[in-house]
Amino acid sequence: MVLGVTGGIASGKSTVVELLAELGADVVSADQLSRELVAPGQPALEALIARFGSDILTAEGTLDRAALGAQVFADPQARHDLEAILHPAIARLSTQRIQEAVQRTGANGLVVYEAPLLYEAHAEGRVDQVLTVTVDAAVQLERLMLRDRCDEAAARQRIDAQMPQEEKARRADFVIDNSADLPTLQEKIHHLYRQLCP
Repeated sequence: MVLGVTGGIASGKSTVVELLAELGADVVSADQLSRELVAPGQPALEALIARFGSDILTAEGTLDRAALGAQVFADPQARHDLEAILHPAIARLSTQRIQEAVQRTGANGLVVYEAPLLYEAHAEGRVDQVLTVTVDAAVQLERLMLRDRCDEAAARQRIDAQMPQEEKARRADFVIDNSADLPTLQEKIHHLYRQLCP
């Protein structure tokens, strides 16, 4: 069974995935794959430099995600160009890694594909079912400002740049609200895991 986990920015997707991993799930992360694909010397990084300029690099020659983010969150065309470069490469690599994870876990195991942009990348076909993690809008805003050390305007811009979490929830097989505390979330994840892996 392959479960796609998605949700809005600062919804707690990574925490949900960590909890599922603690219960025995094998995890494939689209963000981790993206980091591999933009390592120095990789074709995707060269394509990003060609499109966005060398200002997106650190002094060491690695991708400055904050500098790139500043460009793409402010400009829908830039975000589209970024996705056109990365999504096909992530699709190929994620398909391979998911297949490897399924072989490792066997017929009764759970593979989790963590993909913040699962629907935007049209990647729901790579998974059997989808879990969307949602969060109260005020909690989301507060978490994002704390996590990314940004002001309210920048946080709202990032939230607004993504598919609304209500749309992601509508399309999902499972929805978990993560507006409360960690023990509440743990209880919800344990219940879901028992449903998926009886």
